[in-house]
Amino acid sequence: MDPMRRPASFPLQGGATSSPSEPVQRCVLDKRVQQLMDFYRRVETERMQGLPLLNPALRVEAVGFRLADEDALVAEGVLITPWFMSLVRLPLAVEAHGGRVGRKRILPFGQEHFEFIGAHDPALGFHEACALFSPMGGFLHQDQARETAEAVLAQLRPAPMPAAAPTMARPVPARRAFLLGLRAGGAA
Repeated sequence: MDPMRRPASFPLQGGATSSPSEPVQRCVLDKRVQQLMDFYRRVETERMQGLPLLNPALRVEAVGFRLADEDALVAEGVLITPWFMSLVRLPLAVEAHGGRVGRKRILPFGQEHFEFIGAHDPALGFHEACALFSPMGGFLHQDQARETAEAVLAQLRPAPMPAAAPTMARPVPARRAFLLGLRAGGAA
């Protein structure tokens, strides 16, 4: 099995790994998410300082990133910054933009579809974002922003329903019992 490709149903967070490629996947995913946060921290300090739309109570944080259900080569989660909160789709490998910067695409995220806009930075590569909040002035602190991001993800990625326990069929009375008006296991 290609170490970068795995069935999307295998969980990446918590629990025992189910294949030898699992730790490799987790390592690649963690590295890419760290690159995403590092990039937006640089944007904050190099390009955004002094702008009134920055919320000083917030910092860059990635929330709930995991492999996309439909594409094991793309991570998706919520990115919080002091100036926006967005759903983000981030390829696990650095990709060229391929003319996709600024282009809009309707893509699945969890159980819904949203319009994502392409972005690119040479260090980070191509990625896509769907704005949830901008600006972020309504958030009083980082915990509130994180709780909002987690609530969004919980709505988009509902927990799988447990398999229903098999039900026991009512015993069918024998033909003689049925004709005599008796129920299975006793008299009528």
